Amino acid sequence: MKQSLLLGIALLAGGSTSPVPAPNQEPGLAPVQIIAAAPAADWAAIAPSDLLVMDLGPDAKGAARRVVIQLVPAPFSAGWSSNIRALAAAKWWDGTSINRVQDGYVVQWGDPDGEDKAKAKPLPPGLKVAAKEDYAVPASSSLLQEFIKQNGGGTTVALPKDAYGASGEFRSGWPLGRDTDAVWPVHCYGTVGVGRDNPPDTGSGAELYAVIGHAPRQLDRNIAVVGRMIEGMEHLSSLPRGTGEIGFYKTAEERTPITAIRIGTEVPDLPRYEYLSTESKSFAAYADARANRRDTFYVRPAGGVDICNVPVPVRRVP
Repeated sequence: MKQSLLLGIALLAGGSTSPVPAPNQEPGLAPVQIIAAAPAADWAAIAPSDLLVMDLGPDAKGAARRVVIQLVPAPFSAGWSSNIRALAAAKWWDGTSINRVQDGYVVQWGDPDGEDKAKAKPLPPGLKVAAKEDYAVPASSSLLQEFIKQNGGGTTVALPKDAYGASGEFRSGWPLGRDTDAVWPVHCYGTVGVGRDNPPDTGSGAELYAVIGHAPRQLDRNIAVVGRMIEGMEHLSSLPRGTGEIGFYKTAEERTPITAIRIGTEVPDLPRYEYLSTESKSFAAYADARANRRDTFYVRPAGGVDICNVPVPVRRVP
């Protein structure tokens, strides 16, 4: 039976509601305390095959820098995800770089000569061309229904409509937007998307970006979301800002080199990761606490929260 745990919270475009405790939540617990108390059964494993591992050149002190990205599951952005796996298998990103860091917005990486056809690095053969319709999945799609069935059977934490005219929900560990016609992964802090030119171009997946500022939700359904940062975000968010137009670096010396990008199964020393299941009672309590802080620091519960202010907890397996 389809069931929703509708939080007693409201977004900017929603109506006000009184705070309602989620199941089994003890009054006064902070979100971090709820995460710490979550039983092992409430955590779900992330398969290494769903991870993209990016190693950057060492920092100024010679320390290694590694970023771990979790790829979004099917049926979302399937064409781009397939291309990303092919690019990683071909070691295409090795020797490329971080080319853009725009303050409060994104970090972008790929071939620094990608705009120059004479110098651009050749892409591996067989990459797919995704359509703009694939930025979202039709709500009636059998693939979406199968995804829901395999990941909680419809049990979720739902949010009222937001300022973008979409309701929010969490499924299989991912924040999603929904309207009457479609469902799509949303742009939050740490989201990884596909760089592209003007339509009809949709991007191949060779040029990627990560959000390092306020959630740019206006990009939802306009650019493909392919993943999210789960570790090493500090190596991107702390990079020097580009001084060129929209944060691009003006010289090669400013760029941060990428030594390798691999799928997690190809990285022998990679830790195991897991996320707090968004179908669990612990996550429902955590989401409610993010909306209605009742711990001692807070004077008044907000009674509302943006979907991007409920980041899904991810941890290394203890």
